[in-house]
Amino acid sequence: MRVLFVINSLGAGGTERSTAVLLPRLRDLGVDAVVVCLDHRDEGDERSVRDQGFDVRVLTSRRLPGRVRELRHLVAELRPDVMHTAIFDADVLGRLAAAGTGVPVLSSLVNTPYDPSRRDDPNVVPWKLRVLQAVDAVTARTLVSRFHAVTEGVALDGAAVLHVPMTRIRVVERGRDPEVFGRREPERRARVRRELGLDDDAELVLAVGRQEFQKGHVHLVEAFGALARDRPAAVLAIAGRAGNATADLDAAIAALDDPGRVRVLGHRDDVADLLVAADVFAMPSRYEGTAGAAIEALALEAPVVASDLAGTRGVLRHGDNSLLVPPARPDELRRALAEVLDDPASARERAARGRVLFEERFTLDRSAERMAALYRDVAALPGRPGHRAALDRPDPA
Repeated sequence: MRVLFVINSLGAGGTERSTAVLLPRLRDLGVDAVVVCLDHRDEGDERSVRDQGFDVRVLTSRRLPGRVRELRHLVAELRPDVMHTAIFDADVLGRLAAAGTGVPVLSSLVNTPYDPSRRDDPNVVPWKLRVLQAVDAVTARTLVSRFHAVTEGVALDGAAVLHVPMTRIRVVERGRDPEVFGRREPERRARVRRELGLDDDAELVLAVGRQEFQKGHVHLVEAFGALARDRPAAVLAIAGRAGNATADLDAAIAALDDPGRVRVLGHRDDVADLLVAADVFAMPSRYEGTAGAAIEALALEAPVVASDLAGTRGVLRHGDNSLLVPPARPDELRRALAEVLDDPASARERAARGRVLFEERFTLDRSAERMAALYRDVAALPGRPGHRAALDRPDPA
């Protein structure tokens, strides 16, 4: 089984990271993976993927027609059984390049990109977003054999905005390797906190995500500013590369009574350690898919406070493994953060339930096995014997 992955890049990002960690497990299951990136990124996982022996191609063309031709040549050269695309630019490119080749296309639904909250993003032009949605929907309905969704919430949203039936979407949740992540042990926590220069009594609030409008960091900074007035030991750390909201984030931090209590860490390769050091993991996103950092927080038993979002519904459960608040509501976010810090025993109980959920649904082995099964089904779809049976086969547990 050969799968041709088409993705914007293997840079720093949740989809990129999930792809990188999945590849070795797929190889163990007999899936020969080749990755095509639209762009090269120094940050992220491209080098590590190459170092593990995977064939990674970066397109040289910069315009869509040239990229389509280049990718079609690669399809003819590599003759994949399935093309797997993820993220809008790669989705559209892969769909167009595979048209007429007989190679079935599997597109991943990894987010809720047409969420109404995007209209508030100053970097988004509404009419352009509507055009992108129309292009996405038309190519999805006509050129995609099957869809993969990272959560049930993302699947429902994708079916609605792209006008595709749920019967063409299969949910396979992202996974992480529990052996690589390790556990939340006192010695590890103490070491990381020393490296961060934190006092023993510091209350560390951690956020992980690139500095984009989607991630809602400005609302977190506002919530933290109010929280910090009553908690002199509170510290906020934000890990993630710069983005289109960096200037707004910097301005929000500068407006605080004590800006020095916020640490902007930039891109980090030690997120697991940071989660072990944290007293609470905050995810104030405006919209999300699975949110890889949230899965990692569950794995490492970090108490979670997050926005209540359609994309993460069924993963983060209010009062069970996390506390959920409406997005873009700093006052409610502050109250939830204070609840975690004021009642660490209850927070630990929720975190322990989060670890149980992780072990049941989000291990890397489980994700890889279900993805390999999905590839086999998709490879049987386009006019081959048994393709209708594969389409109608129930989603494996």
